This record gives sequence, C-alpha cells and structure tokens, in this order.
Amino acid sequence: MELTSVEKLLIKYNNGNTSLQEESDLRDYFTSEFVAPHLQEYVSVFTYFTAVKNDTYNKDILLKPKKFNNIRRKFMSVAASIVLLLSATFVAKQEYDRFQAHKKLAQITKGLKLLSNQLKKGEVALANVYSYKTTPKLKN
Repeated sequence: MELTSVEKLLIKYNNGNTSLQEESDLRDYFTSEFVAPHLQEYVSVFTYFTAVKNDTYNKDILLKPKKFNNIRRKFMSVAASIVLLLSATFVAKQEYDRFQAHKKLAQITKGLKLLSNQLKKGEVALANVYSYKTTPKLKN
C-alpha cells in the first residue's frame, strides 16, 4: 500500500469516515513489518484491536436484584421525601415569620406617626398657652 494512500485513509479514519474495508486495509498495513517511521504511533492502536478481537468473557452475570437493595431504595426515597417536606415547612415558616414581622413593623410605624401628630398638636396648644401667660396685661 502506498504511503500517500495510507495517510489519506488515516485522515478519513480520524474523521470517522472510513468504511470497514478501508479500516481492514489500515489494520493490515499497521500490523505488517513495513510501517513508516512517522506513523509508528498508530501501530499500537491497530495491533490492540487485532489482539482484543478474540477476547471473551466467560463468567456468569447475575441480574437478579437483591432484596436488600429494594428495601434500601424504598427507605431512601421515604427519607428523601421527609427531608424535602421538612425543608419546605422550615422555609415556609421563615417566610411567614418575616411577613408577620414586616406587618408588625408597619403597624408600629403607623402608630408612631399617629403619636407624633398628636404630640405636635399638643405642642402647638402648649405654645399658645405659654404665649398667653407671657403676654403683659393691659391696665385699664
């Protein structure tokens, strides 16, 4: 196989555009003894695929779920629901308390304004009384 065609196939291979036949040609080239020095890094890739192709796994896989895992999953879902409910209750209580504090502050502010207005009226009335006492009496 020519070096230029191998390099073109490598570009197609790296882009994921090669066919199975082209990949087989690349595998044949890189498993041979005549690989260009600047393409030596691809030798390990293609020799690995050739070596692993015939590996098998012969152990049995147990797919039966354990009963303990089901119980744990149910317990965890109930616990998560309780934590979520308690968190929501706690946040709602904090917001309610904040609202009540704001409401009380508004009532206190309103009461203090009313008291201030009444004190101003009383101050004006006392000023009038004081000015009445301090005016000199006229002699007839």
